[in-house]
Amino acid sequence: MIVAMQETATEEQIQDVIEHLVRMGFSVHRTTGVRQSVLAAVGARVDFDTRNLEVLSGVEHVHRISAPYKLSGRAFRPEGTIIKFANGLQVGGPEVVVMAGPCSVESRAQLFNVAERVVKAGARVLRGGAFKPRSSPYSFQGLGLEALKLLREAGDRFGLLVISEVMEISQIQMMLPYVDIFQVGARNMQNFNLLRELGKVDKPILLKRGIAATLEELLLSAEYIMAGGNYQVILCERGIRTFETYTRNTLDICAIPIVHKLSHLPMASDPSHGTGIRDKVPPMARASVAAGADVLLIEVHHDPDRALSDGAQSLFPDQFSTLMDELRIIAPAVGRKL
Repeated sequence: MIVAMQETATEEQIQDVIEHLVRMGFSVHRTTGVRQSVLAAVGARVDFDTRNLEVLSGVEHVHRISAPYKLSGRAFRPEGTIIKFANGLQVGGPEVVVMAGPCSVESRAQLFNVAERVVKAGARVLRGGAFKPRSSPYSFQGLGLEALKLLREAGDRFGLLVISEVMEISQIQMMLPYVDIFQVGARNMQNFNLLRELGKVDKPILLKRGIAATLEELLLSAEYIMAGGNYQVILCERGIRTFETYTRNTLDICAIPIVHKLSHLPMASDPSHGTGIRDKVPPMARASVAAGADVLLIEVHHDPDRALSDGAQSLFPDQFSTLMDELRIIAPAVGRKL
């Protein structure tokens, strides 16, 4: 950490900051220039708040050099993490894994219709909501346990893994027999109690970025899961809230290569939530693969205009099939396969 002192800082103020750093457990190296003094603080401690130093008298700026996250950082596993499943599927390897299905499970007929169509197009994981965190309490909230049973049945029927969103700690045990991957939605990215409990689970976790979260905050949330012993974490860019109102969210595709630089964890992209507009999903999916996404989450519905949730951002099965054909052309150009 670097602490730059103000040009007008007195010797007493500088010594006060040095003593403060020493009490925090740092070794301090002082450089005194013509105009100002700079303090270099060296130590293994990462759980500190730079604001506690910035408020001290005479301090101009504090800059953290080392990342506050360790387990999720690239240095922990420079070769990258590959998550392996019992059926041979790997996430984080050469293959771009596509997870597709309806936003929420509405009925057996709906789910099986969609599952059959997406697996024929090349999807490897069936997505579907059993518990739906909706902005309005009057919107469809999901079928709960019934939906989980249907997801498992459809997954087994069509040879698909199953991913579904967990909203609270009490749902973890209920979901364990039915899902292969737990999804943590944007609203729960900083639900640290939930993340701690998922750290005890021996199943992969797909962690979505919060709508106003920085990438550092996303990696720190992953740290909560990994600190509990579960290193099977997939990060996901699902769009952030900006001043733009044309799309539902702004899909931060730049986050994909940045996370690959900062972290060893696989990176997913959700262009359905990232745009909220059906005809914008395919171009953002194509761009995500080109940017290096390891996973795509795509919402598909056999009759999206009558969907109980998020129909406007759900692809028709034929659109999804066309998109998969396009992705098979793009993936080899960036050293991947589909």
